[in-house]
Amino acid sequence: MRLSRGIVCECSGAAACPDGSANGTCTTQPGGYCYAVVEEVVDDAGLLLLERSAGCLPPDEAGLMQCKGSQSPHQHPKTIQCCERDLCNRRLSPALPEPPPVGPDGAGPRPPPAAPAVLVAAALCVALAAALAAVYLLLRRRRRGPKRPPSPPAPAPPSADVSSGSGSGLPLLVQRTVAKQIQMVESVGRGRYGEVWLARWRGQRVAVKVFFTTEEASWFRETEIYQTVLLRHDNVLGFVAADIRGTGSWTQMLLITDYHERGSLHDYLQAAVLDARGLALLAHSAAAGLAHLHMDILGTEGKPAIAHRDIKSKNILVKRDGTCAIADFGLAVRYVAERDEVDVAPNTRVGTRRYMAPEVLDHRLDGADFEAFKMADVYALGLVFWEMCRRCASGSPVARAEPYALPYHEHVPPDPSFEDMHEVVVARGVRPPIPARWTASEPLATLAGVMAECWHHSPPVRLTALRVKKTLARFAPDGGVKLV
Repeated sequence: MRLSRGIVCECSGAAACPDGSANGTCTTQPGGYCYAVVEEVVDDAGLLLLERSAGCLPPDEAGLMQCKGSQSPHQHPKTIQCCERDLCNRRLSPALPEPPPVGPDGAGPRPPPAAPAVLVAAALCVALAAALAAVYLLLRRRRRGPKRPPSPPAPAPPSADVSSGSGSGLPLLVQRTVAKQIQMVESVGRGRYGEVWLARWRGQRVAVKVFFTTEEASWFRETEIYQTVLLRHDNVLGFVAADIRGTGSWTQMLLITDYHERGSLHDYLQAAVLDARGLALLAHSAAAGLAHLHMDILGTEGKPAIAHRDIKSKNILVKRDGTCAIADFGLAVRYVAERDEVDVAPNTRVGTRRYMAPEVLDHRLDGADFEAFKMADVYALGLVFWEMCRRCASGSPVARAEPYALPYHEHVPPDPSFEDMHEVVVARGVRPPIPARWTASEPLATLAGVMAECWHHSPPVRLTALRVKKTLARFAPDGGVKLV
């Protein structure tokens, strides 16, 4: 019978024990599993060694799939066993399957050397006959069935249409080998969570987010969100895989996603001046991505509603066609409709203070109400629209645009404190100014009205992300921005 509480498991190995684990143990979520795994590895001297590790697995489908990992072939021999009692994995000793010995010509098993004793020789002959029969039957069965490819095909490039609705990246067992195949090229960004690298994997360019060891909770949460069924969307950053690699002295937690050379919206707006078409494309696609996250899809394998909790221009990427892709789900929360509860991950990180909604700054947000998290996202989206509109040129006879600036740049320092933002946003009720020229042309005039409703002080008055998406749909071009 499954326990309703988490179970305590032995943890060993660099990738198995979370930071701060006491006495080599970890505790699962309710319904989780303890595991022990034995894998054949190659040391620095080129010798084959057996490495054992143990730890905790989550209760969802990801944990169950890893428990059944021994049923699938691996590049390096590996076997795993799972159990469901406190410290039960201390007694687990998974054994690697022993392949039959193969002769130098590859034709079949190598005959054992002759033994001096007649009985030993007879026993070996019987065993040899049985092995030959087993190998013959196995080869015959493989010839009849479809051949297994050596590795799954590479995912489609970012510009290709993706028809799969799962959005959960590569199969879980394949993801665990990706870290060994990644070739880092250059660092393209650094933040409070870690560093982003441009890398190559199977000839394709990908982005690799390397998390600091102190940000394990963010890595785990972001991986968990990206593997949500039906998450894939044109305006949500495409997920490839997640893996952990390292030795006894260092550990890297990796998140591999699509690579977009234009970088974040924050960087893009500083270098580019938008026309009306480009502004409409950016704003509509950002709203479409957030509306998809906020929407729940009912069904046998439905998608839960997700609130981002850290919407800002640095967490939105600009794709080659001029549309947006929302990224960074380290703080995201999910609404579990079956249990009518908000799934908030244990994470010490907080959102970006500059983009915090008034109810967050005033400690009035109800953590048990999922709609409150969605309305806080919409408030931040309104501030992102304001950043976009400043860089859209309009007017006659000479079109002009304001220089790029962050919201509330004239009221708070570059790295504002919680108290700074509370004084400006809550106590004084300040909102970013809307220049007169925005009301004279479209889509600036519509966006000015939308953002004013998005950042309203009262959350119930704010528009939903879906309403924003539909309002901006009439301005969205049919295709992407033409590249010259």
